[in-house]
Amino acid sequence: MKKPFWMTKTAFLALLFVVFAGFSNLLKASDEGAKSEEVNMSDVIIHHVMDDHQWHFTDHLVLPLPIIVYTSEKGLDIFSSSNFFNEHHEEVEYNGYKLEHNHIMLADSGKPVLDLSITKNVAMLLINAALLLLVFLSVAKAYKTNSGKAPKGIQSFMEPIVLFVRDEIVKPNIGHHYERYLPYLLTLFFFILFGNLLGLLPGAGNLTGNIAITLTLAVLTFLITNLSANKNYWSHIFWTPGVPLPLRIIILPVELIGIFTKPFSLMIRLFAAITAGHIVLLSLLGLTFMFHSYIVGVVSSAFVVVISLIELLVAGIQAYVFTMFTSLYIGLATEEHEHH
Repeated sequence: MKKPFWMTKTAFLALLFVVFAGFSNLLKASDEGAKSEEVNMSDVIIHHVMDDHQWHFTDHLVLPLPIIVYTSEKGLDIFSSSNFFNEHHEEVEYNGYKLEHNHIMLADSGKPVLDLSITKNVAMLLINAALLLLVFLSVAKAYKTNSGKAPKGIQSFMEPIVLFVRDEIVKPNIGHHYERYLPYLLTLFFFILFGNLLGLLPGAGNLTGNIAITLTLAVLTFLITNLSANKNYWSHIFWTPGVPLPLRIIILPVELIGIFTKPFSLMIRLFAAITAGHIVLLSLLGLTFMFHSYIVGVVSSAFVVVISLIELLVAGIQAYVFTMFTSLYIGLATEEHEHH
């Protein structure tokens, strides 16, 4: 059976994306290594996976980001992050502020400030949100325009994914009242998926590998799950039926701890999976400059292409897993007691 043209085209674009990402990352790593023969790859890797007040693509291409800080002494200040660096890219004080280890504080007292700056990860968050709005507003418009007709264009690509999330993830785990939670769970799935895929682009920020992002998603799941929980759910936690009284004393703290460990596991799983993938890719690229060998460079680049293909798969799997477990937790919390 011949594969549809759109599937062949999608596979080709995915492969081209991975090769381009691997090659661009190699160029980025070579730029880092051009300054000296000995490359401190740990600094390069940490710099990539951590947040920053400027967007560093290469040594010659740095995008300054807005600094927004507030203190009781100076009030609200807004300026560019480029003011913290001189022409040699050395950190300098500006307007009574200094930047140390990516933290802004008052230069004279060392007192921390309320930092509301647009950092690299915040910029990536805004890009991710804008892309989600652009894609799904286009899909919604196409759905209205092509009502009763076969989907085409971006609608034909996104609709099967939406139906998969609804019919294979949300509906089986939550049950007949799944419609209440479907908008949030679809948003959750595509936010993570788009964030994972954007993070593989050359020079992109590590959005879904940021613990603050995964923490926020986990807290949302925690709140929705427990605020939606019914009497049956809480009775099983505080007074587990069919269990002898002495065992209930042991089970109660376990159940209470479980309320918090479920979202905690969601937070750590996504954070660890995405961050580990970035670290592995950069470590493989770093072998070229550690061994100063073209042969090692070719071999490591081949591995980077393979790992990047796996990372594309991981991007989808992590979005699926986070959404599936969130649906499962909500389903357990809202499950109705069966009367026999």
